[in-house]
Amino acid sequence: MRSIDPHIHMYSRVTDDYERMALAGIAAIIEPSFWLGQPRTSVATLVDYWEALLGYEAQRARQFGVEHFCTLSLNPKEANDPRMMGALDFLDEYLTRPGVVGVGEIGFDTLSPAEEEAFRRQLLIGDRRKAPIIIHTAHLNKYESVRRILEIIRAERVAEERIVVDHNTEETIELCLATGVMAGITVYPLTKMSPFRAVNLMRRYGTDRILINSSADWGISDPLSVPHTAQEMRQAGFRWEDIDKVLYQNPFNFFKQSSNFTFAGVE
Repeated sequence: MRSIDPHIHMYSRVTDDYERMALAGIAAIIEPSFWLGQPRTSVATLVDYWEALLGYEAQRARQFGVEHFCTLSLNPKEANDPRMMGALDFLDEYLTRPGVVGVGEIGFDTLSPAEEEAFRRQLLIGDRRKAPIIIHTAHLNKYESVRRILEIIRAERVAEERIVVDHNTEETIELCLATGVMAGITVYPLTKMSPFRAVNLMRRYGTDRILINSSADWGISDPLSVPHTAQEMRQAGFRWEDIDKVLYQNPFNFFKQSSNFTFAGVE
């Protein structure tokens, strides 16, 4: 079963994970910028991290035949540190680099004014570049964060078809599907969705405009969450065509909106 993981943080994973992912049929991944668990002290450290995603991380993936792409951003959690806002002066240039297929993840952590300023600025940078945009929704006050995100997208008149609003739950998915954005569902132990819950959402709402991802990072997480969801879908009676659509075709078609998404696909 082929698949694409459209949101995973391999910078925090071991090399063996790439081998396991390749054996499980994960053909390509998208790695968004994220908070590393401890505050950065300068813009330069964030730029070094971007360079690591473009260089060493892509190299690690290629060793196992996994295509690696990334999206870059100032993460919403770090947007609250005024020292880090200068990173936005470099973002536009980095979006032209090979392997960079969009902006992300941006959005909200606590819904602070600083987060909203960084969100709006990066949203508009991505829109000017006609780039895909990955939006993070808050862990707490998730419904309010999604409502505010969609309100800002409409106010700024950003193209909804190039946006995925991620980490949806039963509480928020209808908000997203009522618009033109992609609805991301993160299959992540303990703090987000299980494969069972994700499959129940697809039973109810279908597979159009749905992206399934692992968001695997340094926490208790699973880089095989996407193929585990394929298995759960099959056990729930989904057709192979529907499984392929949501786990491969949907992310492929979404990210091919970027000219830097050079993945030719697999048959």
